[in-house]
Amino acid sequence: MTIDFEQLTREQLKHRAKDGYAAVIPLGAIEQHGPHLPTGTDTFVCREMSRRSVQTAADKGIKLVLCPVLPIGCSAHHLAFGGTLSFASNTYLSILKDIGGSLIDSGFRRIIFLNAHGGNEHLMHQAATDLAVQHPIWTASASYWSIAREALEAAGAAETGPFPGHAGGFETSLVMAQDRHRIDRSQIGKHHQERDWIKGLMPGTFVGRHMELTGVDGFTDSAGAATAAHGRRYMEAIVQAVSSWLADVCSRMDEADSGKSM
Repeated sequence: MTIDFEQLTREQLKHRAKDGYAAVIPLGAIEQHGPHLPTGTDTFVCREMSRRSVQTAADKGIKLVLCPVLPIGCSAHHLAFGGTLSFASNTYLSILKDIGGSLIDSGFRRIIFLNAHGGNEHLMHQAATDLAVQHPIWTASASYWSIAREALEAAGAAETGPFPGHAGGFETSLVMAQDRHRIDRSQIGKHHQERDWIKGLMPGTFVGRHMELTGVDGFTDSAGAATAAHGRRYMEAIVQAVSSWLADVCSRMDEADSGKSM
């Protein structure tokens, strides 16, 4: 059974919505990733992570429909470096709510945002909150690194640098695992100056500095330790954690709705 929204007819989608399927909306970005990674890095990672995670959960009987990846996100903090497409924050919030509204008009009562770009995170949560306030529906939202943090720690993700970081060893490994030809290896240095205040902050806090929100020269750390083998291991950890999270979220919705109607 297909999980892809765009592969289904309107009647099939209406039937799935009525049957309690959740619509998963993957959120990517097109933005500079240092001198060595393609600008589509977050979208590439998002597409593989979301497809594999949703398929894994669906194979276990979880009712999910996978919407197309939204490839452009909120990336204004990267514009000054070039190679970036971005929506303004208010525009992006409206877009997420419009997508959610379209799904609601199609009959869906469960909407899940699944994110792969840091700049989208707060607006994603706000959109999920607004939709649940304004409509009698369930919403959920999360970034893959929040869901998979413990799994990634167990998989040794710190060996390549801070994760998820930005264009450092972690993300470079993920891209290498998909297609090493997308990477300009001649631009990867063994060392890169890191900013300690970017990592290790208390949860729920923020520290920012103009032109260094993602580190010196627009990326967090050196990709010198990145390998495709690391990337495959990290992606497997992400998929297992995210698929389990999706199953847990949907099961909680089912349990709460048992014998009830929203």
